[in-house]
Amino acid sequence: MSANAAIQSEPPQAEMSAAPILALRNVQRSFGPIQILFDISIELHPGEVHALIGENGAGKSTAMKIMSGYLEASDGEIVLDGQPVTFARSREAEARGVTLIHQEFNLAQLLSVEQNIFLGHELKKGWLLDHATMRAQTRELLDRLETPLDPRAKTADISVPEKQMVEIAKALSRKARVLIMDEPTAALTTRETEVLFRQIDRLKEEGTAILYTSHKLDEVARIADRITVMRDGHIVRTALRGELNEDQMAEAMVGRDLSDMFPPKRPADGAEPVLEVKNFTIGTLVKDVSFTLARGEILGFAGLVGSGRTELMEGLFGVRSSTGSVAINGRPVRIHNAEEAMTAGLVYLPEDRKENGLILTQDMRRNLTLLALKKFSNIVIDRKAEEAALDKAIVEFDIRAPSRDVLVGNMSGGNQQKVLLAKIMLAEPQIVIIDEPTRGIDVGTKQQFYTFIHKLAEAGHSVIVISSEMTEVIGLCDRVCVMRRGRIEGEVTGQEVNEDVIVRLAMGLEKKGNGHD
Repeated sequence: MSANAAIQSEPPQAEMSAAPILALRNVQRSFGPIQILFDISIELHPGEVHALIGENGAGKSTAMKIMSGYLEASDGEIVLDGQPVTFARSREAEARGVTLIHQEFNLAQLLSVEQNIFLGHELKKGWLLDHATMRAQTRELLDRLETPLDPRAKTADISVPEKQMVEIAKALSRKARVLIMDEPTAALTTRETEVLFRQIDRLKEEGTAILYTSHKLDEVARIADRITVMRDGHIVRTALRGELNEDQMAEAMVGRDLSDMFPPKRPADGAEPVLEVKNFTIGTLVKDVSFTLARGEILGFAGLVGSGRTELMEGLFGVRSSTGSVAINGRPVRIHNAEEAMTAGLVYLPEDRKENGLILTQDMRRNLTLLALKKFSNIVIDRKAEEAALDKAIVEFDIRAPSRDVLVGNMSGGNQQKVLLAKIMLAEPQIVIIDEPTRGIDVGTKQQFYTFIHKLAEAGHSVIVISSEMTEVIGLCDRVCVMRRGRIEGEVTGQEVNEDVIVRLAMGLEKKGNGHD
């Protein structure tokens, strides 16, 4: 056992209101010869929020999937209402009142919101589906979550935060006794997070046992009654509310000091812009946007969800129709698709890595080289060169996986994001656009990503970062454009890159000229 693999501490002694509804007892899990979980014991009590935290790859998702019937334990037992149980599949767990809200969306994109919520649990009136009742219950669930969606809307057409609320509505519809929440707020706005927390309080009052995992440690400190910390497949700490502050949680997760999250900022290489965007418009989504990006600069785009940041970058990358002018290194370019963007030296790491960035059913090597296949093929693909590229990426981006042949869909969120960053950098871009770089990533891996981005800028790449995390925008970016309702409301640099100024611009409470009117 490694030095970091600390012996599981005894649970804190506290008076329980009742026996646990669900528990893991000395659970172990291996994938082939590689052991992932070591003697995991966790108890979930009625009316209690139990937070499970740890780095990406610590084993949290594996433990949750065992609890909810998506995976079997290699050893140990699951105990429900005091009796050992075995869930052969997730439907059996749901039938016994155990429901999992997945970190990554588990929705059928071509079905409606209503159909997704009741998929596999359809209501019937006689031999026919009871569409009227399902639609009414869907509206009731969405109203409860303060989400004004049409139940008939196609899931593919709704936003990422709305999809997350549909996942939560689906779980609430099951009336679970045990609700397991895997990163439920990763894609939510602050307002939507507050709505969810109100639902959690309501569920606690009803006696529901909740297992909650999040990399947002302020949320954990706020809502958790009990905290269990995992590292490298082991439980290293269990504590009650108030016994750990956010810094202590982070250090327990990663086993090292995280006082310096962001590398020191450095000035861009020169005044000459690499990218010049003028009067850029995308239908009604983006209106008359102009900005520049210098060599070696990290330029942030902040704003509320729906402000047009992602749509703007998708337009620059050629996946949305647009008007206006774009120049790279002083030369006008017209980009109509992703291939033309990469030829021009521009790459884009999308907001939803699983939907738009990776092929989950393929291994790391195939995912890594997909954008740059011309480098690795003549008549046939040079497998040896691909393997060498993967060797380099694993070292350069610290990609951690049980084996090189693992399917990307079975990797942790942080390691998937590392594979995606390595993939786009194989295209040797000059301009790198990264949309929500650390969504669903633990605090230790966040620190790594900030270093990766800083090193890209140091190497002369020009980087655009879209982020909904204020500390990320402030700590990482040299300059920040703030968008509101499809327009750049203002641009801030130096000491003005602070929360108060950015929030006021995002809310439309003040304007600042950006020099591109």
